[in-house]
Amino acid sequence: MTKPPTSKPLLQDADRPVRSRRRKPRNPAQPNLPLDPMPDRIEPCLALLKLKPPKGLQWIFEVKWDGYRLAVHIEPKGVRILTRGDHDWTDRFPLIEAAARALPVTTAILDGEAVVLDEHGRSDFGMLQQSLGGRGGRKRSSAAVFMAFDLLYFDGHDLTRSELGVRRHLLEGLVPAGGQDDIRLSEEVEADGAALLRIACEHGLEGIIAKDRNSAYRSGRLGDWQKIKCSQSDSFFIVGYEISMVARGHIGALLLAARKGSDLVYVGSVGTGFKESAAWKLRGMMDRIKRKTPAAPYAGRRKDVVWLQPTLIAEIEYRTWTDDHKLRHASFKGLREVQDNAAVYEVE
Repeated sequence: MTKPPTSKPLLQDADRPVRSRRRKPRNPAQPNLPLDPMPDRIEPCLALLKLKPPKGLQWIFEVKWDGYRLAVHIEPKGVRILTRGDHDWTDRFPLIEAAARALPVTTAILDGEAVVLDEHGRSDFGMLQQSLGGRGGRKRSSAAVFMAFDLLYFDGHDLTRSELGVRRHLLEGLVPAGGQDDIRLSEEVEADGAALLRIACEHGLEGIIAKDRNSAYRSGRLGDWQKIKCSQSDSFFIVGYEISMVARGHIGALLLAARKGSDLVYVGSVGTGFKESAAWKLRGMMDRIKRKTPAAPYAGRRKDVVWLQPTLIAEIEYRTWTDDHKLRHASFKGLREVQDNAAVYEVE
């Protein structure tokens, strides 16, 4: 029988281990590995609204957070926190800024949502607004945390062309799951989409997000990401209000409008969801933008209506639409910030 060849020992001498050759000094003329320039801003990927969760192995799911979409830019010169409308809100989220500085990375762009969580761990849009001083306020939030759900740039490399599975793998190494810091991971949930949506609704969450794990990061609302809500929630222009001396802020109801091409169309009113202090602040803002005629055609019979310039955008939660295209069971959630660049609902 042939004997196996004798292997050479790894140590040439018991006291002297083998070492690699001495490294030569780097030639300054030799180029470095190419790095991608860090972009000043990346237009966000937006979720397309769907009635039911998609099916297929390529889809992953996350909880839908109800807050402000932000991009956290970590650069050698510091941290920038940008809104969806490209406004710098770094000074408004000091705890998120400090947490970003502490991450073990030199350059990065994190995509995510600033939220305030209630005692049950659910995001509350109204609490987030209060922590910032309301619409137009300049308070620095000490309650908001950043739920990171994507990584677009990492240590000199543009990841937007990489598939979501790769981006999530790197993000989870940077922001570990289960953390309780001011930057947290929006965790991927392994479940059937329909079952997850049912559970989310039972726990009072806003809904779920479905993402194609094989997709690159594409700006705009192209369907790679989909949102499925437990109840409808959209943004509408406030085009007027009905005066009521017995209501909070003397606001009996807000009159709402949506876009229809280049025009506005009246879509109904909302008379619930107002808190005392917020109602009076809203009333003061509305009284500064009065106009004589409605900005959207109105055929209703409400009395004591004050018409407004269509500049204030309200976030409205509602159950469904009526047959005559009006909101049904609507509730006021708060005003959207101009810097948030909220998309006003568009009637097809």
